[in-house]
Amino acid sequence: MVQDKPKILLVEDDPILGYVVKDFLQKHEYEVNHCTDSDIAWQQFMKHNYDLCLVDIMLPGKKDGMELANNIRKKNENIPIILLTGKNLDDDKIAGFESGADDYITKPYNMQELLHRIQVFLKRSRKKDIHVGPVTFMIGDLKFDYSNLVLGNTTIEYQLTQREADLIRFLCMNANRVLKRDEILMSVWGKDDYFLGRSMDVFITKVRKYLKSQNEAKLQTIHGIGFKFSYNSAPAT
Repeated sequence: MVQDKPKILLVEDDPILGYVVKDFLQKHEYEVNHCTDSDIAWQQFMKHNYDLCLVDIMLPGKKDGMELANNIRKKNENIPIILLTGKNLDDDKIAGFESGADDYITKPYNMQELLHRIQVFLKRSRKKDIHVGPVTFMIGDLKFDYSNLVLGNTTIEYQLTQREADLIRFLCMNANRVLKRDEILMSVWGKDDYFLGRSMDVFITKVRKYLKSQNEAKLQTIHGIGFKFSYNSAPAT
């Protein structure tokens, strides 16, 4: 059976650049829906199932790219979102990650680099069911089901994003050892980057929030080095 082409939502208000990106990706066997403003993009997102979203930050319409990314993330916690930005300011990039984006690429960007980033995210999302090592952990009385992106017990349940699940699984599989920041970034994000490091800090805060009810689950900051995770556990399966 021939596998369907991965479907990408491209949100770019520059019609020429949008055409070039769409044409390039279509030549690499992707199906691309190009929208030039946030309102139309949101309507299309609600109508179709996409594998990945490319979103320009500066957009006409009621929503800018960050707000659109935030709305997409609220609707779908797992879809990869890459921001396309002409801004090179640190605060804008951090705000992009906090809006729910997984990555960013600064204009003018190399098409091969964009293609590589898309391939990395789609490979991760499409390999969800292929694992090496345990996929279920008990963190105190919370069951962490990596395959289904769920952390919870009989009274509370968190539906995780893929990135949150990847991070928690990596911490569980490397419990009781000091993890350097660059080791976590390379293993979970795929590269060591200052802005991704800031994004990692946001995710670390989220994980601590999820685990705050577990007194014996500790995610320590080792200043100048990284983090150390320890917890009481039942045997993983």
